[in-house]
Amino acid sequence: MDGHGAGFCRLRQPVYSPAFMSRRSLPLEGKLDRPVVLVGLMGAGKSTVGRRLAKRLNLPFIDTDEAIESAAGLPAGEVFQRYGEADFRDGERRLVARLIEGPVRVIATGGGAYVHPETRRLLNERAITVWLDAPVDLLAERTARRPETRPLLNDGDRTEILGRLIDQRRPAYAEAHIRIPSQGGSHADVVDAIVHALRQHLEAQ
Repeated sequence: MDGHGAGFCRLRQPVYSPAFMSRRSLPLEGKLDRPVVLVGLMGAGKSTVGRRLAKRLNLPFIDTDEAIESAAGLPAGEVFQRYGEADFRDGERRLVARLIEGPVRVIATGGGAYVHPETRRLLNERAITVWLDAPVDLLAERTARRPETRPLLNDGDRTEILGRLIDQRRPAYAEAHIRIPSQGGSHADVVDAIVHALRQHLEAQ
């Protein structure tokens, strides 16, 4: 997959560590005028953190994998295997394009969605993108809990495959507006870090 897209590359991507965020973070008070989209590898915590973030911001939440499953009547992993990665990514791109035209909300994307150049372009133009950056060992531990939902990890050593994927995808993920290290701490701390980063991002506009 293409991990480029020079038009959106940032030389200095803000990094906000959960360890330095206070749980007393103030709400964004209606300042958000675009969706907040979580990106990153499978197992980074996008769905869990996304639900908590949406609750904090009093916004709707949607998980693109769940939306695909609802539309197809099949688990996302089975859709991927049955139709192939190219068709899956194309359908994912069209779904994301519809979602970001809707109301302001929090969206958790599949691990490969943001790597697609057209999807990445749309998201960076019309949403605030947040990369949850987790280490490979944590990703391997989390993805082992439901292996049937991770078809890309079924053909070899889980840790090795994840290591290759992060190496391939890092240039794309690095184009997100915000990077949040996710080191396995509490989800509440990660949400606090995102809220703080969103406020900083909006103030800089």
